[in-house]
Amino acid sequence: MAHTFLLEPGRWMMEGNWLERHGMPISVKGMTLVAWNRGNWFTMATKLIFPGSDRSEISLQYRGRLDKGERQYSFLLQHNLLGQIEGEGWIGVDTIVQRYWVLGDRQRRSGFETIHRISEQTYYLSSGVMAGHVLTNTIEASLERQSI
Repeated sequence: MAHTFLLEPGRWMMEGNWLERHGMPISVKGMTLVAWNRGNWFTMATKLIFPGSDRSEISLQYRGRLDKGERQYSFLLQHNLLGQIEGEGWIGVDTIVQRYWVLGDRQRRSGFETIHRISEQTYYLSSGVMAGHVLTNTIEASLERQSI
């Protein structure tokens, strides 16, 4: 079974929890749209909301390139709270792993994501952001593919 998340165009709904240092988990919901263009370029747009919370929504705009047959890729990301980000990803047998770093950031923020395939229609996301060597927040969420 090949990956459907990221490697195929699609719409994914996200639902899970956001956790910050010294805080209680907060419900998070979102949607990710994945599209592919000529030349092996992909775009991915994600919007996260926090129902029942006064927390501001988060939006992410990815642009990356993955050559056919390759298992590693790089991307640029525009994050509405963190700013401009660069990153890389590896495509494993059952998991897609991404790491990224915020450009020109005095707090030296960076992050990681592990997107584990449960089935063709379901993935599990675990991610975190660090400031220097300190973990500042994490997300744990299910991703469900939606019909287009």
